Amino acid sequence: MRQKKPRNATQAFEAALERTQTTTYVLRLYVAGTTPQSVQAIATVKQICEDHLHGRYELEVIDLYQKPQLAAGEQIIAAPTLIRKLPLPLRRIIGNMSDTERLLVGLDLHVKS
Repeated sequence: MRQKKPRNATQAFEAALERTQTTTYVLRLYVAGTTPQSVQAIATVKQICEDHLHGRYELEVIDLYQKPQLAAGEQIIAAPTLIRKLPLPLRRIIGNMSDTERLLVGLDLHVKS
């Protein structure tokens, strides 16, 4: 289906806003076992997804102890690491996932204040 070309800035903004509200996010969270930091990262990312992307996300949690070969393929150098595969561009958030504001900005779900 071909999209209509916006006639002005307001229409362009509204079209962009509509796309962000219907876009499916594909996320991968790489953790290292069941450490407290890994458990916290999983809980925080799941909560953000439910609060901001309810019904519009796919989250895959990958334990690097169980599948270490995936670390090289995705160039994972630290855990936890969250990768936003879609929508493009690809985004990586590395380290402590307890800072929800940082996660929201990193996922383009919240504007920096």
